[in-house]
Amino acid sequence: MSSAAVSRRSFVSGSTATVLGSTIAGQLSLAASTTSAEPLTVAATGSNRFPRMMQEYFSDRVERILDAREQRIMALRTRRQAERYVLDVQSKIRSSFGPLPERTPLNAQVTSVVERDNYLIRNVIFESRPGFLVTANLYVPKAAGRFPGVIGTCGHSTNGKAAEAYQSFAQGLVLKGYVVLLYDPIGQGERLQYTNEELQSTVGVGVREHLMAGNQQFLVGDFLGTWRAWDGIRALDYLLTLPEVDPGRIGVTGNSGGGTMTTWLAGVENRWTMAAPSCFVTSFRNNLLNELPADTEQCPPNALALGLDHEDFLAALAPRPVIILAKEKDFFDVRGSEAAYRRLKHLYGLLRAETNVSLFTGPGEHGYSVENREAMYAWFNRAVGSPIPAAEPTLTIEQDATLQCATSGQVAAMDSRTVMELTAEKADSLVGCREPLDAAAVRTALRKLLRVPVAPAEPSYRILRPHSEAAYPRKAVSTYFLETEDDCGPVVYRMATETLQSRPPQTDAAAVLYVSHHSADMELREPWLHEVFAEHPEASWYTCDVRGIGESQPDTCGRDSFLQPYGCDYFYAIHGVMLGDCYPGMKTRDVLATLAWLRSHGHQEIHLIANGWGSIPATFAAVLDGPIASVRLFNSLDSFHQIATSETYTWPLSTFVPNILQHMDLPDCYAALQDQNLRREPVAGT
Repeated sequence: MSSAAVSRRSFVSGSTATVLGSTIAGQLSLAASTTSAEPLTVAATGSNRFPRMMQEYFSDRVERILDAREQRIMALRTRRQAERYVLDVQSKIRSSFGPLPERTPLNAQVTSVVERDNYLIRNVIFESRPGFLVTANLYVPKAAGRFPGVIGTCGHSTNGKAAEAYQSFAQGLVLKGYVVLLYDPIGQGERLQYTNEELQSTVGVGVREHLMAGNQQFLVGDFLGTWRAWDGIRALDYLLTLPEVDPGRIGVTGNSGGGTMTTWLAGVENRWTMAAPSCFVTSFRNNLLNELPADTEQCPPNALALGLDHEDFLAALAPRPVIILAKEKDFFDVRGSEAAYRRLKHLYGLLRAETNVSLFTGPGEHGYSVENREAMYAWFNRAVGSPIPAAEPTLTIEQDATLQCATSGQVAAMDSRTVMELTAEKADSLVGCREPLDAAAVRTALRKLLRVPVAPAEPSYRILRPHSEAAYPRKAVSTYFLETEDDCGPVVYRMATETLQSRPPQTDAAAVLYVSHHSADMELREPWLHEVFAEHPEASWYTCDVRGIGESQPDTCGRDSFLQPYGCDYFYAIHGVMLGDCYPGMKTRDVLATLAWLRSHGHQEIHLIANGWGSIPATFAAVLDGPIASVRLFNSLDSFHQIATSETYTWPLSTFVPNILQHMDLPDCYAALQDQNLRREPVAGT
């Protein structure tokens, strides 16, 4: 382990927290100081009148985009138009995945060889980036000659390339006369990124490692899917160095997360002559409508904004042979697989290669079952002109230790670089590249990053049924829903001494606006917040639940999923990334709309208070809005750089602005707010 990794781990483990709150003690965990990378954590409770708002909002946006995309495809009428479409998706994929890294020496080494009757297994380690080790098994027929080559990509197996399903397709292919290179994914098998002294994952193998490493990468403008695909590209580079491999016959296949990588690799790499993704290809639409979260690497930045869907990555290979392998009972909706196939068949037909695209739907549930493997064998045999029957031969599954490339079973013990180490290095380098920004430049950068208009319109609003709560600072509460966008926006409470079910009165009194962490309804019951409001006794008191929390906290993606790493908060944040419209930007628009609404009712002096997650959009809105009488932030984040350089962190993706560290950071915003009486502090009493 490098010294950099040790120091960053020590920094994070040194953070502290305390538990406060009379009515929700044990549920509300507050960071003890603003230097910690730990945010507030609140149980998902409280008033919630719009639990489907975010699901419907994102579904409407995505369906409009993908409906228009389908119309474009089905409107293609000539071969020339189809060829232009292929070139267009290739360009869009390059834009989404960003520039690929520099090719550096692979420094490949064979650490051991396993001999079987008809083939060899060479256990290989190579560097996809300098010092970044990839473990792989190379299956080579013993017969003489040059053979078709296949890159095998793994799904979410704990033991990576040693999983039975993935060994099976590698053995099946090598026994049919293919050279197969099957490599471990980041965060699985021998490539765990977050290891303790026993070389076990400290955050969880597979999905958890992918989310932890991948979410923070967005801050520096990287995408874990590009990293994962680059491993596959470098695996292909290594495969093509072998004298046993025919470079004119090269395929790629994998299942689940490996089906994802097969699909992405078809889009970003042009040397394949055939592809067979299993248990992945459906549609972004189906995954969203079915409330199915996907890993960070399965959600390319700006993909939806660019009008891309799953099969476009396969269309990038057209007219070369591609088969979609689906399963009847898969959680990846087979209806989306069938629709993707119909669209690809239309495209391939115009390219006069209709027989080069196919769909096979196997029985049973998610997995690279023998039926799907045999469909893949048949498809690849057809593509390479092999007469060998597609039936799977008798296989002998190896023990994990037999396929081990690193002596210890983990590249971490070989001082391999880690994703988060390299992310931290990039974050550090960006600090030196950024020019100092004055307040005007900060506003300009924020508007572009957050997609915020210069002059947000005063929103229309609804007047909801009032309620009374004795535990609030003032018990009479009027409730308003502000439509920042069609059927989407914040819920605002106005607290008063008497109930009011009408529009807010026109007044020139000062206003205090509190932007909540998770739920204004719950946080208004806390004594510390009562004390904060009491500092403005003559003011009108308001709270704001921005979209996606409090009154619109989703109830999707499974029961009580809101605070889960793979839950509904992450689900909508990652769709924001794919739409090129980050969640913090949407929430900032909600705060700005609320400020405009308050001014429309006469409040010219506004004191802005925010807590935890709410401090991110409140900070951005204060910078963009203009004169705020005072800004007070509780439990706010020091910097996004702090997240990008921490090995582990708990601030969620829904608070991250993609690419922000290429342009600016939170300290630039705090500096821009100094003339607005900015105060940053923990909750009173910590």
